[in-house]
Amino acid sequence: MSEIFSASNWEKVWQYRSTFLLGLENTLKTAVFGVFLAFLLGIILGLMATSSKKLLRIISRIYIEIIQNTPLLLQMCFLYYTLAFSNHSMNIIIVGILTLGIYHGAYMAEVIRAGIEAIPKGQFEAAQAQGFGYLGRMYYVILPQSIKIILPPMVNQIVNLIKNTSCLYIVGGADLISLTYSFVTGVNTGGAYAPAYLLSGVLFFIICFPLSTIATKWESALKKRERDTMGADKKGKVSVA
Repeated sequence: MSEIFSASNWEKVWQYRSTFLLGLENTLKTAVFGVFLAFLLGIILGLMATSSKKLLRIISRIYIEIIQNTPLLLQMCFLYYTLAFSNHSMNIIIVGILTLGIYHGAYMAEVIRAGIEAIPKGQFEAAQAQGFGYLGRMYYVILPQSIKIILPPMVNQIVNLIKNTSCLYIVGGADLISLTYSFVTGVNTGGAYAPAYLLSGVLFFIICFPLSTIATKWESALKKRERDTMGADKKGKVSVA
């Protein structure tokens, strides 16, 4: 416990603060591009999952089940070492972006599917009556209405993706956790375990806590609005009666 309060350890961490800032930069870079890829895959697979074409629904379901039921670490190692042994080495950050995007894309797809399926069937029929095709119905009518359902769980997925950048450690990445480990085991920097990992935890908390708070408050506000709307509808029906 005394290691946490060691002035020399904290001085060492401050002296090599550029290591932690580089790790934070790489973590944020991986997370931003990973979120973009996950969101893109989520939209495509979510639309496929709600398509009227059985083949598209089957392809989407197979992808989602395989990805969700295998560990992220396994997927990351598979991609990294498959590329390494095939003589097509790739930057570890790129491997992280691809793996996190593919993994969380499956969860984003389920979020989008659930949001689309929560919209009343009458909205689909009304959009179809207006002459919209499938993509037109989704773009102009269904997705705008489903955003309020989709966004809170999607923010939670973004938070999970940011935390999962730490999995890059297993393939020797340059993310915050990997560089923290390199710091505490380095010849010149080793020993300051508690301050180094505490600092990493604080940096993750600073990024993730505001997002988690936003998602929670957003979800609570949406539920309250829904309850108020239902209450108003019931009162309206009673007064008409």
